[in-house]
Amino acid sequence: MHAASWAAAYAPRFPADFAQEGIADRRTRWHPRIAAGEGIIMLGSLDDRPLAMSWSVPSETRAGLAEIYSFYTHPDGWGSGVSAALMHATLRQLKASGYEQVHLWTLRDTPQSRRFYLKCGFTETGATQIRDFGNNNLLPQVEYERST
Repeated sequence: MHAASWAAAYAPRFPADFAQEGIADRRTRWHPRIAAGEGIIMLGSLDDRPLAMSWSVPSETRAGLAEIYSFYTHPDGWGSGVSAALMHATLRQLKASGYEQVHLWTLRDTPQSRRFYLKCGFTETGATQIRDFGNNNLLPQVEYERST
């Protein structure tokens, strides 16, 4: 689901060769993270089909906050409600894990994801950063936050 979501939403923003490498990498990057037990990984399913995933970790830049570092939905799940249900469950789990606040970064030029986070009760902090996705492929991001 990560690879399919990234291919639909992000790959068109990069050179074709780099995008194909990024899609391939996203098909296998979760195996070691799952094995290592890094962070909180959650899945959202619809009709027993996993269509959305979230990965939350302690924030490296904001002490005491959780960071939703990855939140992706397979294009087949867009508009189905699976993303909203997963976000609700993710926030509940973060609260149960002792986090009162959570933040995330999303690409500035992705109106679909930005609308989704606003609908989920996040607010824009005004913070921005440039993220290097590798090979000097730089894209601007904006930060959102909310209480759990």
